[in-house]
Amino acid sequence: MAADAPSPDAATSFDVIVLGGGAVGENVAQYATEGTDLTAAIVEGELLGGECSYYACMPSKALLRPLAVADAAANLPGITTPEVDAEALLARRDTWVSHYSDAGQVDWAEGAGLQVVRGHGRLVGEREVEVVGADGRGPQRLRAERAVVLATGSVPVIPAELRELAPWTSRDATGVVEVPDELVIVGGGVVAVEAATWMAALGTRVTMLVRGDALLRGLEPFAGEHVLEALRGLGVDVRLGASVVGGEREGARETGLGRLHGGRVRLEVESDDRRDTLEADEVLVATGRRPRLDDVGLETVGLSPEDVTGGGALPDWLHAVGDASGEAPLTHWGKYRARVIGQRILAAATGEATEPVPDQVPVPQVVFTDPQVAAVGLTEADAREAGHRVVTAQVPFSGAAGSALLRDDVTGTAQIVVDLGTRTLVGATFVGPEASELLHAATIAIVGTVRVHALRHAVPSYPAASELWLRLLEELPRALRAG
Repeated sequence: MAADAPSPDAATSFDVIVLGGGAVGENVAQYATEGTDLTAAIVEGELLGGECSYYACMPSKALLRPLAVADAAANLPGITTPEVDAEALLARRDTWVSHYSDAGQVDWAEGAGLQVVRGHGRLVGEREVEVVGADGRGPQRLRAERAVVLATGSVPVIPAELRELAPWTSRDATGVVEVPDELVIVGGGVVAVEAATWMAALGTRVTMLVRGDALLRGLEPFAGEHVLEALRGLGVDVRLGASVVGGEREGARETGLGRLHGGRVRLEVESDDRRDTLEADEVLVATGRRPRLDDVGLETVGLSPEDVTGGGALPDWLHAVGDASGEAPLTHWGKYRARVIGQRILAAATGEATEPVPDQVPVPQVVFTDPQVAAVGLTEADAREAGHRVVTAQVPFSGAAGSALLRDDVTGTAQIVVDLGTRTLVGATFVGPEASELLHAATIAIVGTVRVHALRHAVPSYPAASELWLRLLEELPRALRAG
């Protein structure tokens, strides 16, 4: 059983203490101790497994995948178009989040030799951690003989003008229980576009208020354009250049995960130098997240959140990983960094050598809208800003037989960004059905610094979507091909 934060007089010692029991925290604890007699404690005040397992990656994809299959079937002759059963869809979500029970995660952790300590942990001195149980019991003192790892994740950013409305956050969107007739989504990033997709499928009339002039800013512009067209095709009212400047709501209160948080919402919206009033049953705020570092006791060791996220040097016993580090807030990236840091902690304890880490590892990302967006490395604009001389090759997603066969209405775009000096890939973006399955090849090419003339000899199977790679390479200028 997991420890419930008793109150011993003396600190309990572990080699490694991890604050935060999400997927990233679990990974770093495992890799720091696996195959040795080193000990590790994972301190978690909520569900072991964290945001990804219960409120983000797993439930969102559990909701989105059936919708993508249904939409593909609707565009393939000879198939009776399946209907979306909202009750069954939400039941599938509940299965994938283990009905919000972390018993299986605890069994895994304890089976791996990791001690789970229930409660909120914070630093109280060098290598010293204090844990207070969720019911207020404690505090329990823990001491790390070798390392403390901050894997405390992140929290949503709620604009001041919306805080008093008890708005939904991404947790409520993935955990939806009471489906609103009308939903306003504030934001235009990944959470916003994915949530708009499944909420529309559940029968909700969705309005998106996007402050900027495009969706999915930071990716190639064509990615946001394709998703915008798709969302509008689903009936989502996407309003670009729109900002919420005020709002009101009667009975605003926390009523439980995924339930309506009070009465009707009235929002004051500013766009094109005019103000309008917009009403809905609920408002989802998807305006970003920030590292959860305010309540972990950094001040007790002379540090601030900015010291952790700013890339400065931390004490040799203190590490940050995942969202808490300020790096890309993606589970797979956090788990990768957790493996690297965990292995370094283990190597320092055992004297074993660690494998070298490339200087620059690209961050891959997939947006599970329909069409999917898959990207890795630099966009064309970012590459030029970073000083690269680049050329790009771009083809329609339907430009290869394999991808065109996926459905009869294939839309989307594939693009690669190539450095002229090194003749290697520095970025790639795929927008189209099943685009995520094309991404890992690009990630390998960038990590391995494979020259593009060598990529031409990686023969794609026919007819498979990977043939898009051949089409992209054929589009590169003749001078680059000759390299």
